[in-house]
Amino acid sequence: MKTILNKRWLTPSELEAEYGFSKSTQAKMRMASSSSNIPFSKIGKYVRYDRYAIDAWLEEHQVQGIAS
Repeated sequence: MKTILNKRWLTPSELEAEYGFSKSTQAKMRMASSSSNIPFSKIGKYVRYDRYAIDAWLEEHQVQGIAS
């Protein structure tokens, strides 16, 4: 049995539980036409998130703090 921590394809509920993005935020980010568009796949009528793509997307969108 796969646990959420070693499962590659996540449902919106699993993404919310593991990464903290609410389902409404996920929907807004999927519809965004900018670079803030979250990577996802549609499998039939189901939305799924590839853990590897999400991790890479988060790395690409890091905001660097200003050192004082």
